[in-house]
Amino acid sequence: MNKHKGSRISYGRLALFSLGAGAGMILLATLLILVLQPQPVLGLVIALAGLAAAVAAMGVVSTRMTRRAVEEMDNDSSRERELND
Repeated sequence: MNKHKGSRISYGRLALFSLGAGAGMILLATLLILVLQPQPVLGLVIALAGLAAAVAAMGVVSTRMTRRAVEEMDNDSSRERELND
């Protein structure tokens, strides 16, 4: 059992931050469309770029958070091994 609660990954927090980043990108694309009021084809391109940016942002955020959690768990387990030796 893991004694260090700070090193465990929280799936709720991971989902919240990841979806928040995606929602931010969609919000930005929506604001661009509202402000620029482009022709329909350009508006579609902006919307699709916003969706692609949302997927990319969610991937970046989830990857960074997961890597940090795994690194913390590895560091904690190596410290425990050093203390036991």
